[in-house]
Amino acid sequence: MGKFVSQVESVPVEISVLLGRSVLPMQQLLRMGRGAVIPLDAREHDEVWILANNHPVARGEIQIFEEKISIVVTRPADVYDFMAIGN
Repeated sequence: MGKFVSQVESVPVEISVLLGRSVLPMQQLLRMGRGAVIPLDAREHDEVWILANNHPVARGEIQIFEEKISIVVTRPADVYDFMAIGN
């Protein structure tokens, strides 16, 4: 069992953080250039979604310290909530 666990621990996982979402017409998206602002459906103190390989695993809060941005995990993700906001 020990060899299996060490193999699993070496599997790379892509972690991403979803700050919010926006629906834009393709024409507007294609016209955007450097410095364009995309409005999101999130507010300043909303929790963010933490995704592992595009699968929701946790919720978190943004923290900014000096020039570094980090995410503090606050609770497990509810997959059904994540699916509901995607529609």
